[in-house]
Amino acid sequence: MVSVCMATYNGAAFVKEQINSILTQLKSEDELIISDDGSTDGTLDILSEIADDRIRLYHGNFRDVIRNFQHALSKAEGDHIFLADQDDVWLPGKVAKMIDLLQKYDLVISDSEVVDEQLQLLHASFFAYFGSGKGLLKNMARSTYYGSCMAFRKSLLDGALPFPATREIGHDLWIGLVAEMTGTVCFYPEALIKYRRHGETFTSAGTGKSKRGLITKLKGRMIMMKEVIKYYLKYKICKKV
Repeated sequence: MVSVCMATYNGAAFVKEQINSILTQLKSEDELIISDDGSTDGTLDILSEIADDRIRLYHGNFRDVIRNFQHALSKAEGDHIFLADQDDVWLPGKVAKMIDLLQKYDLVISDSEVVDEQLQLLHASFFAYFGSGKGLLKNMARSTYYGSCMAFRKSLLDGALPFPATREIGHDLWIGLVAEMTGTVCFYPEALIKYRRHGETFTSAGTGKSKRGLITKLKGRMIMMKEVIKYYLKYKICKKV
């Protein structure tokens, strides 16, 4: 069974296109879990009009994408979990290819085509553009674990929840770091989604410009390091017992 977990918030412009690209790849026993964080733009009207028993819609008022995704993930019942953003488009064969890879790996993250709002190609390979790849310290310094491209085993999710109570570590980065510490990871070099970027959110400097100062960034890295060390020590102790 596959569980696709999507967090929505004011995604009326593109959410239906994304959902259609997902549902065509799911079997009758699979599920698409959507956690909406209080949308006010018509997103809920669009979701309610899609008649498909595989969709499970939940409501929240988190005003926080990490908590919203955690809410969706806490409802997942499948053996294999996929994360999905509300505005991308999944390419045909994505689910089947990643399920096959998950027979060997605990977490798989695919490459993606970076596109604009009209799905016009900006960059053929996110991996090449952003320098994606494995590495605990590498990804703590600059995360290349993008949830929109990730799938993982339910056993990995059980070990990653609940997420650390900090906004310094994204939900997708945390799952990636836990996989690096406890399991096996595959960065799959084929683009399996169209990763839609809006306006100037994808720049020559990467995926947006940070407005945070150096001191704030360093404090954030220290918080992240603390959470990683705490988790790793707990994991090693539990493994010995």
